[in-house]
Amino acid sequence: MPTVLTLAGLRVVIYPNDHRPAHVHLIGSDAHAVFIMNCPDGPAQLRESFGFAKPALTRLARTLDEHRAELCAAWRRIHGDF
Repeated sequence: MPTVLTLAGLRVVIYPNDHRPAHVHLIGSDAHAVFIMNCPDGPAQLRESFGFAKPALTRLARTLDEHRAELCAAWRRIHGDF
């Protein structure tokens, strides 16, 4: 499972052979969230979360939006079109 980015101690992962739409998994030691990236224009949209507080999820969505171009490019490298 390729870690494509690290944010605030969290791994941002795009799994090979995963389903569309383009999305990323944020993995921490005791939390996991999945955000649909809505490539290429955004915004990142929470699909599911376990262990994150709501304010943290809001911050994470903003941070993912700041890295959207990089994350969408990584999705495209791994999976092809969005």
